[in-house]
Amino acid sequence: MPGTTTLWRPTGPAELDLVAASGWREWPPRLPEQPIFYPVLNVDYAIKIARDWNVPHSGAGFVTEFDVDTDFVSRYPVQQAGGRDILELWVPAEELPEFNRHIVGTIRVTHTFPETA
Repeated sequence: MPGTTTLWRPTGPAELDLVAASGWREWPPRLPEQPIFYPVLNVDYAIKIARDWNVPHSGAGFVTEFDVDTDFVSRYPVQQAGGRDILELWVPAEELPEFNRHIVGTIRVTHTFPETA
């Protein structure tokens, strides 16, 4: 069995609905204004985005966790998007179908942040 790398993805309800419709097996195609798919390398960064960005913009935020074949995912260099722990992979939108084929198992929701009153 190949080795896997765990990644996280903060997301809003619309994208999460599309993931659920796929049987929790793949990420939906990017929209025209989204040329890159950004999974992140640590859960704390994913939580911050889901809570501080997704909730105000879409009413809820979710953190998902998923595993990808390590040999495949190593083609994407780690990008430091800010501080030392703000690490992402930048997957071009046109490569997302192939990326999805290398997900091992299912995409799992690990944290949910509803809008607060």
